[in-house]
Amino acid sequence: MDRARTLPVYISSYGFSCLVFLLLATIPLYVNPYLVILLTSVFMYIVLTLSWAIFSGPTRYISLASSAFFGVGVYTSAVLGEVLPIPAVIFLGGIVGSILAFCIGILTLRLRGMYFIIFTFGVSELMRHFLLWWETNMKGTVGRFVVSMEPETVYYFMLAIFAVCLIVAHLLKESRFGLSLRSIGEHEEAALHIGINVTLLKTLTFALSAFFMSAAGAIMATRWTYIDPSIAFNPLFSFMPVLMAIFGGIGRLSGPVIGAAIFAILEEILITRFPYYYMLIFGVILILVILFLPNGLVGLIKRKSRRSS
Repeated sequence: MDRARTLPVYISSYGFSCLVFLLLATIPLYVNPYLVILLTSVFMYIVLTLSWAIFSGPTRYISLASSAFFGVGVYTSAVLGEVLPIPAVIFLGGIVGSILAFCIGILTLRLRGMYFIIFTFGVSELMRHFLLWWETNMKGTVGRFVVSMEPETVYYFMLAIFAVCLIVAHLLKESRFGLSLRSIGEHEEAALHIGINVTLLKTLTFALSAFFMSAAGAIMATRWTYIDPSIAFNPLFSFMPVLMAIFGGIGRLSGPVIGAAIFAILEEILITRFPYYYMLIFGVILILVILFLPNGLVGLIKRKSRRSS
């Protein structure tokens, strides 16, 4: 009976999602180029946040390695962009990021709490400073030029990555693996005792989330034209997905999407109007959200709907 009731809701939500993506696919046909570039940045942050939530949401392992995977995708595009077509570059960027995440996961996903957070952030900083040292001392130049692409092309590729990431996140959440991941987040020792291969599952999910982060980095590099380690491995790409997910709410897939979209637009406005204070404003917003909206915007909306009903 419950399944029969939820089926029309599922079909209607699927139809609404298809309609939204169809609308987004037509946007470059009738809006100005600035809005296309802005929406590309919004989709980039949504992909980073949703990818982060694929792993950190159910397991409750806070990862700050997003900039490492994003930067790997950026440098993959810089190295291979002149010799391979862009779809292959994006896919290979995702694969390289997944391999890196898998290796990191094997080494670090036995750690918990603050130790895991510090290690993942340390990996991002290590890669940034190592590449900076390598280019300075071994090549004699810092940074690389990347084959540029039209803003509309970057927009469509980023939209496609967002769509695939959303589908994968939904399928994972509704699968047995998603249930196993949530059991790890609730009580990891109990999950281990009932036969779940905790370390392998965490590592594979960590690698899956890194695939989309690196793929996003590979296509975004073509918009920037010139990249260096400070651009590719910007620490903001590690912290912003966490802030956006908390702001939107981690419990549901819509939370990271809403939080990332609002924060990305807010970032654009604040950088334009308050270029020296926008990070301070972000910090204040985060503190207020943690104090008054522990479940994010989605939790607030859900609570309001329960009261009204």
